[in-house]
Amino acid sequence: MAQNEQWTSKIGFILAAAGSAIGLGAIWKFPYIAGTGGGGAFFLVFLLFALLIGYPLLVGEFIVGRKGQDDAISIYKKMAPGSMWHLLGRVGVLIGILVLSFYSVIGGWIILYLFEALTGGLNGLSMNQYVQLFERIISDPAATLIGQFIFIALTVVVVAKGVQQGIEKVSKILMPVLFVLFLIIVVRSLTLEGAAEGMKFLLIPDFGQLTSESILFALGQAFFTITLGSSVMVTYASYLPKTQNLPRSAFSIIMMNLFVCLLAGLAIFPGVFTFGIEPSAGPPLVFIALPAVFGQMGFGLFFFIAFLILFLFAALTSAFSMIEIAVAVTAKKDLVKRQRYTWMFGLLIFVIGIPSALSYGLMADVKLFDKTVFDLVDYAASNVLMPLGALFTSLFISRKLKKSDLMREMRQGANVSLPFFHTWYFLLKYAAPAAIVVVFLDVLGVLDFIF
Repeated sequence: MAQNEQWTSKIGFILAAAGSAIGLGAIWKFPYIAGTGGGGAFFLVFLLFALLIGYPLLVGEFIVGRKGQDDAISIYKKMAPGSMWHLLGRVGVLIGILVLSFYSVIGGWIILYLFEALTGGLNGLSMNQYVQLFERIISDPAATLIGQFIFIALTVVVVAKGVQQGIEKVSKILMPVLFVLFLIIVVRSLTLEGAAEGMKFLLIPDFGQLTSESILFALGQAFFTITLGSSVMVTYASYLPKTQNLPRSAFSIIMMNLFVCLLAGLAIFPGVFTFGIEPSAGPPLVFIALPAVFGQMGFGLFFFIAFLILFLFAALTSAFSMIEIAVAVTAKKDLVKRQRYTWMFGLLIFVIGIPSALSYGLMADVKLFDKTVFDLVDYAASNVLMPLGALFTSLFISRKLKKSDLMREMRQGANVSLPFFHTWYFLLKYAAPAAIVVVFLDVLGVLDFIF
């Protein structure tokens, strides 16, 4: 990659960053986490976390990345020389690798479903047969590993080409098409018999369903869908010119992310209640409910194949960002090294992800803390490492960087008022750390002991 390579346009950066944020986090994970976490109450808490904590942190990561103009580890070293803050970048690389190790498994499931659809394996199935199909696919060790490998290979091919010719070019095409198709699906889903009940479940809060763990999941989901706390957005922002409006870009990304989460819920929960699926069905939810919805549509198979293709590419746009942070750290903007290290990290992630891929088959009985390897890696990355990464990122920005420097960087490319800046700074310095710490203490039972 050339030394001066940057995003070629403002919209290119926003779509690439939105692709990182949206991906499987919004389409696959949000519906099933919302289903197990309390529906409308979970969605409201998730919304508040995204706006009041996620947005300030995203702007902060953008400021660090654009100001540093380097890979995540080098940025922290330059901004806090002689300190341990560079560990934030190193932990970010670890988070990206861990997340992609299980994320690629779901990407593989999408590829296997696409193969089934193209070869007629989804024609005329009943609801029970959709369930059986999903169980057969995820328990087949050879198929899951092949699907996972293909997904990682596709990721590597794009990322190896660099920011402009790889990540940005693909994102600018795929993200708008995904929005359009999703809207078509939602319109059809809302005409199903159980649409009213599904909408009620998603949009009307029942706070009696909330637990401390579901609040932690909402916090983790906010960070996971926006890819915060892992230095991914720091890395993406390092390719930005000084003319980019950081607060506006961050707000656009947050709103697109929330909009797609809402669309995913409206696409899936009407089908869930129409066909008698448990909202708390977990990871299989999107793979069981959506085929049933498409089965009720004219030309349903055609639309489902189109959705799977775009679902795959949405997953890939997230995967690009997860591997990019590791590649940026090691390749140091050298195109030849970029290609070599992208393939190296791709193979490493594939090997690390093998236990997750086998978690519903050969290794189904292997459990730690009552979780499969897949669930444990997901939980550790999404609900522990990313929130902790976000906590220390907020502490770094608000306590190690001068307030005047933050204001100067934010105002480059943006007409930011003093009240806006001070509100942002307060949320970043006080509200975000406090919320993260309180949620963790509640989950650990410390608050129950105190009160």
